[in-house]
Amino acid sequence: MLAIRVHEFGGPEVMRLEEVPEPTPGPGQIALSVKAAGVNPVDTYLRAGTHYRPELPFTPGRDAAGIVAAIGAGISNFKPGDRVYISGSVSGAYAEAALCNEADAHPLPNGVSFEQGAALGVPYATAHRALFGKARAVRGETVLVHGASGGVGIAAVQLALAAGLKVLGTAGSPRGRELLARQGAVQIFDHRQSGYAQRILEATGGRGVDVILEMLANVNLATDLSLAAKFGRVVVIGSRGVTQVDPRDAMTKDISVMGMVVMNTPAEELRRIHEELQAGLLKGTLRPVISRSLPLREAAEAHRAVMAPGAAGKIVLIPG
Repeated sequence: MLAIRVHEFGGPEVMRLEEVPEPTPGPGQIALSVKAAGVNPVDTYLRAGTHYRPELPFTPGRDAAGIVAAIGAGISNFKPGDRVYISGSVSGAYAEAALCNEADAHPLPNGVSFEQGAALGVPYATAHRALFGKARAVRGETVLVHGASGGVGIAAVQLALAAGLKVLGTAGSPRGRELLARQGAVQIFDHRQSGYAQRILEATGGRGVDVILEMLANVNLATDLSLAAKFGRVVVIGSRGVTQVDPRDAMTKDISVMGMVVMNTPAEELRRIHEELQAGLLKGTLRPVISRSLPLREAAEAHRAVMAPGAAGKIVLIPG
């Protein structure tokens, strides 16, 4: 079978499409015939070796969707032919077939495409944990999603609306803002325009927002502290560098600033998250938005695109 392999850390060009042996599931494992693989920013960090250094060589990717091809001993909840999405992979998802542990496989409803299934794992679990596991957001509160037109941002908007939150979002491109409007965000702001923070405050009557989900903390964190309401919560989901803030901005309003990485989520919490995601898929309140579907051989282009500004949905890779 074909898979993307990384033999050295570096730029997108280090990824190579190679012929590798078909994976065989061991006890407690599932072999997935991959129909689509999700591309996440964390995949680029692993490829570059900047934050984490997996053992070389490796196949990137945690998220995928497809059909169960084979099961290992002890598997009782899945059988060959089942439609599933996975939120973790033993062998890597950028491939025609991938192994995962049973706990990382989840049923994919018939009305949800494989591309949409591949967009669920990291983005939707991240958004869910940020909103409800970390910020403890409740119905009626106001949430600001910074960078709301990307994979995690769209997931957060959909989850927040389904939970009865008032949603404000920012996006840096007209396409992204149009996408947010279609999703139902109450008010949308261009974070590239000067004065956008003041307009957000005005939209809350000067009170500020209860919860802020931050995708680029090195740029926005200081502004977030000025936008948060008293007892507000800021959850840092992404950052690409260092920043400087005045701690008094957090002190005067009792603001809590929390960081998170979805891979740190306890197993039981992650299980509950995916149960709720599946319920949302069945209800139709959760529907991943696909921006681009690229062939597996264009993994390097996918990695460039996922880190570029102006996101408007999720990028996936299609084997075959």
